Amino acid sequence: MLIQRIQKKKRAFYAAAFLILLAIEVLIALFVHDRFVRPYLGDVIVVIVVYCFVRIWEPKRFRLLPLWVFCFAVCVEILQYVRIVEILGVQDNAFLRTVIGTSFSWEDILCYAAGCVVLAVWEWFLHKSFTPFA
Repeated sequence: MLIQRIQKKKRAFYAAAFLILLAIEVLIALFVHDRFVRPYLGDVIVVIVVYCFVRIWEPKRFRLLPLWVFCFAVCVEILQYVRIVEILGVQDNAFLRTVIGTSFSWEDILCYAAGCVVLAVWEWFLHKSFTPFA
């Protein structure tokens, strides 16, 4: 019973964090057109959004989740490299073009890595025993 209550609180926390960070991402996409926040900070935040989304459904500790989120983000970036938006024929859909992305960038991958380092540190602070390969 106690474990279920704790998991419910974790789910609520991650759901709230997901919604807040998603709203921030949307606001950045719509209204910020600078050379730092949108291209770099937005990419750091997006991996945290994905992490929070997964944690809603899997509230138990998942030590390698930051690594898996990074791998997912890199896969999306590779799909941008092969121009997946054009392959799918959705290049005229502004929403899908924004969500999927249209251009490969090594800087994006570095930003995803930075976001996942933040997540790994978060995991470590939460559990004080984070070991990436255990």
